[in-house]
Amino acid sequence: MQHNKFISKLILLSLIVIMSGFKSSESGIYSFIVKDIDGNDFNFASLKGKKIMIINVASKCRYTPQYKELQALYEKYGGDKFEIIAFPANDFLKQEPGTNEEIKEFCTSNYYVSFRMMAKISVKKKKMAPIYQWLTQKSENGYKDSKVKWNFQKYLIDEKGNLVDVLSPGTKPNDIRVISWLKEDK
Repeated sequence: MQHNKFISKLILLSLIVIMSGFKSSESGIYSFIVKDIDGNDFNFASLKGKKIMIINVASKCRYTPQYKELQALYEKYGGDKFEIIAFPANDFLKQEPGTNEEIKEFCTSNYYVSFRMMAKISVKKKKMAPIYQWLTQKSENGYKDSKVKWNFQKYLIDEKGNLVDVLSPGTKPNDIRVISWLKEDK
């Protein structure tokens, strides 16, 4: 009986790690391996040397039209030096109720999204994905504590993997702070 409880807890813990992302032997942001929207592993270590915008997204939110601006930003600056990583989340008024497949279809057919979309996660409270624990806790990211206030909050990561800014959900992707950050060389 005790053995079965242990096995059940071990299986549950394994599933939580697999579903919410886990860390590799790298450090900081580059230590995370998450699932993309198609269920494949995505290793943040592949982004070394690039600026990264991480954003939690939803398809039924007043900020959903930011997808268009995000896509335009990606078309202009994305590629060798910049990546957008979007994490769908259903944490705010259930504004992302769809499956990964439905989310992908919505984003590609309505906004022609070509930047990286990850699997749906939680960005709040006890179910918060490990990558968002890193993004929101100064003890993890070395920059500052933050709280994910709503859909489309933006986290800016520099080429060395350091969190350098947190932008509110209402900050547009083409805001002067984002453009200036993208244009500055380190």
